[in-house]
Amino acid sequence: MNNYSYVIGVDMGGTHTAFGAVDARGHIPCRGQILTGDYSTGESYTNALGDAINKLIEGNDLTGKVRGIGMGAPNGNMNDGTIAKAANISWAKTVAVPVAQMLTERTGLPCKLTNDANAAAVGEMTYGAAKGMKDFIVITLGTGLGSGIVANGQLVVGHDGFAGELGHVIAIRHNGRQCGCGRHGCLEAYASATGVARTAREMLDENPQKQSLLRNIVYRPITSKDVYDAAKQGDELAIKIFNFTGELLGAAFADFITFSSPQAIILFGGLAHSGDFLLKPLQQSLDKHILSVFKGKTQIVISQLNDAEAPILGASALAWE
Repeated sequence: MNNYSYVIGVDMGGTHTAFGAVDARGHIPCRGQILTGDYSTGESYTNALGDAINKLIEGNDLTGKVRGIGMGAPNGNMNDGTIAKAANISWAKTVAVPVAQMLTERTGLPCKLTNDANAAAVGEMTYGAAKGMKDFIVITLGTGLGSGIVANGQLVVGHDGFAGELGHVIAIRHNGRQCGCGRHGCLEAYASATGVARTAREMLDENPQKQSLLRNIVYRPITSKDVYDAAKQGDELAIKIFNFTGELLGAAFADFITFSSPQAIILFGGLAHSGDFLLKPLQQSLDKHILSVFKGKTQIVISQLNDAEAPILGASALAWE
């Protein structure tokens, strides 16, 4: 009987794919990386990734000690192990690529694949703030807004593997900003790092007489970190941007709670570390919009996972199942 001590976690991004060996306590003793965009086909990408994983295992004396591979990827589908319609992956824009099967063939290890936000949810349940919880939602506040929903201890993936795209609810702003998905008014277009930067540009244009530190940024695009840095210095416009973002998120969370009644909503990603600038207006908006039967029952929690390790940990958690 095999006594597996490790799994391999793979975090696939549009530019880089990071991977590492992870033990049952969430330690990552070794890791590696390849460039996602260096490959023109799904086969050449998975062959390169599989070879890199094999090299990591062999070079760190882990042969026979690895249980399997867990992978989080843009538009990863847990039901069939494919990546499809991934806007930033050239070889997966128009076809479904069976990445999990191809990695298994290359490494000899079983592979589970899901989208990156679902991987984050499994990671929180295994290693992080959701340990012991069976009903929660993870919201990733990065370039976009991802989400992973766990109900009764199971990921909600739907019949086609794509359930839970809460960043693309459009009731937030009918006929609003165009989202990267092609529609208008999605939550992601407002409540993400990219959305905060767009709000900053809009508010600067709408309030030309309003003094703001953000007006000093003229030779490069404004980022959400710029808004946070300005807010820390008491910049009124920057604080207004966070109030606007928090108001939208709180209203959206009230709806999310209504349909799944989670114990917690866990926030992950750079924007989640904005502290009370985001959390205070978010909580006020949630309290204002929540249905009374759910009032006070759901915590808003910041992820306990290290930002640099969380994507690998989240993906690796799939392989322990």
